[in-house]
Amino acid sequence: MNGVVLMKLEESQILKVLMEWRNRISAAAWLIVKDTHAAEDIFQNVALKSITKNVVFEAEPALVSWAFITARREAIDWIRRHRKVTMGLSDELMDMLELEWTTDSSKKTNGARGDALATCLESLPDKSRKLLRLRYFEGYNCSEISEKVGIELNAVYKRLSRLHQGLKTCIEKRMPSMASMNRDQVYE
Repeated sequence: MNGVVLMKLEESQILKVLMEWRNRISAAAWLIVKDTHAAEDIFQNVALKSITKNVVFEAEPALVSWAFITARREAIDWIRRHRKVTMGLSDELMDMLELEWTTDSSKKTNGARGDALATCLESLPDKSRKLLRLRYFEGYNCSEISEKVGIELNAVYKRLSRLHQGLKTCIEKRMPSMASMNRDQVYE
């Protein structure tokens, strides 16, 4: 690997980091499930998965990012299992919330990085934004997206993978300092 040494967080380091982020990760789950006990259970599941699954975290930011994504997915799954009647918001309101989330809130919480992401998302074709919206805003899994959009499951995986890589590249171009940023730094 060209002399690059990859570090791996140990189990004790993983748990220490997760406990430092516990309130934020639980809050992210609570925003979806609106149930304090369920949000705590979700955090505990995330912590358990972080040390029992075959996942390698090279740095703290990778672990934190993974934890938030996993908590979100667990929360969406919890909603599907426990809520018989969806009390969803209208598409119009969801669009407004999405716009708010990708603009104002990203500026407040993520600063320049959030601005770069919002700009990169805006530059995507409609089909790509729809795919991302279905996956991350509406919580569909890849199999459900495949059925809904009418494309093969493998194509969904490939498109999402390309979109992730494209967004990463776009953000790095807009924020040159991110590419050289110390990988052990936590984004707050």
